[in-house]
Amino acid sequence: MVGEDRVTMSGKELRRVHVIRQVLDRKLTQVKAATVLGLSPRQVRRLVTRVRQEGDGGLVHRGRGQPSNRRIPEGHKTKILRLYETRYGDFGPTLAVEKLAERHGRTLSDETLRRWLRERGIDHFVRRKRPHRAWRVRKAHVGELVQLDGSHHDWFEGRGPACVLMAYIDDASSRVFARFYKYEGTIPAMDSFWQYLQQYGLPLAIYADKHTTYQSSAEPTLEEQLAGVAPTSQFGRALHELGVALIAAHSPQAKGRVERLFRTLQDRLLKELRLGGIATIEAANRFLEEYLPGYNRRFAVLPAQPTDLHRPCPARGALDRILCIKTTRALRHDWTVAHNGHLYQVHTNVRARQVVIEDRLDGTLRMTHRGHMLAYHPITERPVRPAAPRTVSRRHRPVIQARTHPWRKRVLPPRDILAAVGSP
Repeated sequence: MVGEDRVTMSGKELRRVHVIRQVLDRKLTQVKAATVLGLSPRQVRRLVTRVRQEGDGGLVHRGRGQPSNRRIPEGHKTKILRLYETRYGDFGPTLAVEKLAERHGRTLSDETLRRWLRERGIDHFVRRKRPHRAWRVRKAHVGELVQLDGSHHDWFEGRGPACVLMAYIDDASSRVFARFYKYEGTIPAMDSFWQYLQQYGLPLAIYADKHTTYQSSAEPTLEEQLAGVAPTSQFGRALHELGVALIAAHSPQAKGRVERLFRTLQDRLLKELRLGGIATIEAANRFLEEYLPGYNRRFAVLPAQPTDLHRPCPARGALDRILCIKTTRALRHDWTVAHNGHLYQVHTNVRARQVVIEDRLDGTLRMTHRGHMLAYHPITERPVRPAAPRTVSRRHRPVIQARTHPWRKRVLPPRDILAAVGSP
């Protein structure tokens, strides 16, 4: 207190008042006070002089209640807010600050921009509380578990066709790999996994949801029931042949890492595609090749263990035979096979009732039996059967019997019989 005026002080300033008063009462030396306050003896002498002249209020910080010397000029603030309103109105403060520095040379902190927006009544970027869920410890090694999912979203905001982002995120490091496709299906899943293998190698396990691309919804056949196995999808069969475990997630929260990734990319990546004017899947995939390395450098984390558990990728030929759609078809007696509405003539002499058709990622088709390739050629025109001669059927006319025909004659009993019947 100074007279009747009330002075507001921080805890640090109140501590200084107590120590400086001990110095003024000669209960403490200035050198000892400097040690207690963590200041130099010269600074303590300044504080003692200020208290003698102004009282306890002399220890209050001189800049309190005054504008900061490091504040952003009003003109600079006005230009930033105008840029935000005209170009980045739907950007979050963090991403908007990055683009302002990258494209316009305007640097400021994301919290400053968030405060400015809140002052203008824009509060939808304020951080909100999230529901509590049980936390799962990350895997310790890179390649130990990779989460996979597809995101159906309007990635081009109407500028281009509808597409799906197939994304992989490593559980230990949050390293991301992604590709755009027209739909989420077996071929996109296999092709994206093939691309992932070329860059990082074979992981130990893939964690995916129960989409029919990854988990088969078919009822088990009698043979599968007798063998005690469950039906698998084509993608699951390929992973099994590669020695990669496929783990099913029972809820979106179980694979929360890839779900949160999509929430981030649907904000950041979508706006990057907009700024780049990208409107095709091919251009978006080329953009991802440049965008993802920088994204991973910024957001990936160090794994608990440095060992990478990715295995070497198999040879190209073996990989092509595995990452394909395999279908069993009957081999007819005339050595032909029907598949997807087409007819194929087999040339290889093979004693088999069934063959395996491989629809590969490059669009080609292979036919095998017990792992051996069969020669064949497509039958473009089916043989035409000769038309059977048509027999002209004559119209049936009803036969009218002649009057003299026995059927028309009325046979009457003799007169003597009629007389006997009629007599009493």
